[in-house]
Amino acid sequence: MVVSAAAEKDQAATGALDRLLAVTHAEMEKVNALILSRAESHVEMVPQLARYLIEAGGKRLRPMLTVAAAMLFGGQTGAQVNYAAAVEFMHNATLLHDDVVDESDMRRGRPAARMIWGNQASVLVGDYLLGQAFLMMVETGRLDALGVLAKAATIIAEGEVFQLSKAGDLAATPDDYDQVIRAKTATLFQAAAEVGAMAGGADAAGRAALRDYGLELGLAFQLVDDVLDYRGEAGAMGKNTGDDLREGKMTLPVILALAAANPAERGIITAALGKPDASEASFAQIVAIMDRHNALGRTVEKAHAHVRRAREALAPLPASDMKTILSDIAEFYVSRAY
Repeated sequence: MVVSAAAEKDQAATGALDRLLAVTHAEMEKVNALILSRAESHVEMVPQLARYLIEAGGKRLRPMLTVAAAMLFGGQTGAQVNYAAAVEFMHNATLLHDDVVDESDMRRGRPAARMIWGNQASVLVGDYLLGQAFLMMVETGRLDALGVLAKAATIIAEGEVFQLSKAGDLAATPDDYDQVIRAKTATLFQAAAEVGAMAGGADAAGRAALRDYGLELGLAFQLVDDVLDYRGEAGAMGKNTGDDLREGKMTLPVILALAAANPAERGIITAALGKPDASEASFAQIVAIMDRHNALGRTVEKAHAHVRRAREALAPLPASDMKTILSDIAEFYVSRAY
C-alpha cells in the first residue's frame, strides 16, 4: 500500500510524544524524584497542596524539553535535572496563581487547589515553589542559566498582568494577544529549551537554535490550547470548554470572530464574554459564529506557521534521532486541534 507524504507526516506526529517519553524516561525519573523531594516542607499544608497539583498528571512537556535539549547536545553534567525540575516548579507556581486570578474551579480534571485549600494558600504555595525553583538553579552554580530562568519568571508575571488588563477589552488586537502568549506561555518553553541546551554543552549557535525553537513551540502550543477551549472535550482538557470565554479572556479566536462578526453576532459574543454564568446554548452559538468566520481555522493556521518556524530553527543542527523527535513533537501539539 502506498502511503502519502501527508499520512506519513501525521503518523510521525502522532508517535512523537511516545518517542519523546521513551527517550527521556530515565532522566525524567530523576527529575520526578527531585520534584517530589523538593515539594517537602515541615509546614504540612505545603507538601499536601504541592503534591496535589504535581501528582495530578500532565505530560510535563516543559521539563522534558529541557532534558531533551541537553540530550540533543550530549551533555551529561546532571545540571539538566535541576533545570528541568525548576522549570516544572515555575510552571506549577503559575498554574496555582492563574487559578486564583481566573477564579478557576478545575485544573487537570480535578478541583483546582484553591477550591480545597483556598486562594491564600494557593498563592503562598505557588511562591514557595518559585523559591524552590531558584534554589535548584543556584545549586548548579551556573549564573547564566539562573539569569535565563529568572528573566523568564519576570516576563511571565508581566504577561499575566497584561492579560488581566485586557480581559473583556473588545478593542484587543491580535498583536495584544501575541504579546500575552509570548510572555505567559512561550517564554517558559523558550527558557526550558535554552537552559537544557546550556546543560548539554551547546555553543552559542546551538543555544540560540533551541531558544528560537522553544519560543515557536510555545506559541503554537498556546494557540492550539485556545482553540481547544472552543473545540475540545472537557474531560480530555482537564477543564470545562468555554472557560476562557466566561473568564473574559481575549484569545485569538474571540478577537478574530469579533472583527469579522456582523452586529447581531457581535452582540451574542459580547453578551457572554466575561460572564461566569454564560449558558451552554450561548456558548454553542458563539462556536457557530467562529466556524462561520473560520476564526478557529485561522488560529490553527497561525499555529502551523509557528511549527514551521520551530522546525526551521532546528534545521542547522546536525541530524540525530533527538532532532527528529523535537521536530515531530511540534507537529504533534498542533495535531491536537483536530
